[in-house]
Order: sequence, then C-alpha cells, then structure tokens
Amino acid sequence: MKVSIPAAPLPLAFPDGVFPAGCPSRTVLDHITSKWGVLILVSLSEGGQRWSELRRRAEGISEKMLAQTLKTLERDGLVSRHAQVIIPPRVDYSLTERGYELSTLLVPLVAWAFNNADAIVNGQR
Repeated sequence: MKVSIPAAPLPLAFPDGVFPAGCPSRTVLDHITSKWGVLILVSLSEGGQRWSELRRRAEGISEKMLAQTLKTLERDGLVSRHAQVIIPPRVDYSLTERGYELSTLLVPLVAWAFNNADAIVNGQR
C-alpha cells in the first residue's frame, strides 16, 4: 500500500488567493500550455532543431499550427529563430535563456503526464 502525504500549497504571487482576470500571466500560460506549445518547448529543450524535426516530433501538428506556435513562442521571447542564407534555405529554432528556464519546469510535468496517462485515461486511482 502506498501512503502519500499531501503537499504543502505552493506560495503564489497572489496573496489573497485570487487569480485576476486581467493578469498578463494568463496570456503567457495560454501560450506555453497550449496543446502544441508545451510539446515544442520540450522538444527544443534537447537542443536546436529544424522545422522538419519539430514537425516530426510533434506528431499530428499541421504546418499552419507549427508556424503559428513558433511565432507566438518567438514573440514571447522563449524561442529563437536562426535563418541561414544558404541554398536551400535553412532555419533552426532553439530556446532562449528564458525558454530554457521554462523548459526545466515543463520537462518534469510532461514526464509525469506520460507516466500517469494510461491510469488516468482508464479511470484508475
């Protein structure tokens, strides 16, 4: 039998416990926890990658969604785009310092989801 001790609540930036509707953190959370955003960030945590590598790794993502997700993450300062002026053109994507900091938090979350997905989806406690 496994006994677990409830974790202490994490200290939040909102001392009154209210998550304000207009807080910019909601926009950032929407970008990084989107269906594809988290997968792209975790993929890039392993190092810079080309467009085709990212598309292959985030199986099922359309070209439009990959482009949109990368632009959003680049605009947020989490991903860098490096275009090389060669023929054929080559574009590499990598995490910025802030993106890497974020990925160190996301990788354990994604690993937890992977390890527990079957039990959760199958309704096991």
